[in-house]
Amino acid sequence: MLTIRFTRRGARNRPFYNIVVADSRSKRDGRFIEKIGFYDPLNKDIIMVANERFDFWISNGALASCAVLKVIKKLRVKHGV
Repeated sequence: MLTIRFTRRGARNRPFYNIVVADSRSKRDGRFIEKIGFYDPLNKDIIMVANERFDFWISNGALASCAVLKVIKKLRVKHGV
C-alpha cells in the first residue's frame, strides 16, 4: 500500500519536512518513490506541493497521512483551490 507522508529533514530544533510518496512498510525517513513537495513548520508560509502529482497518487490509491491532509487543506484554502 502506498502512503503520502512526511520525511523529516533539517537540524535539531530546526525541522523541515519533505512530502513524499512511499510504501507504507518503509521507514519514515527511508526509501520513497517520489518527492511531491515540502513544508517548513517554523515558517508556516513555506509550503509547496505539486497538486497534479498529489491528485495523481490519490487517484491511484495512495492514502495521505492525517498531518499531510491538514497541510494540503491549509494550502488549498489559502490559495483558493
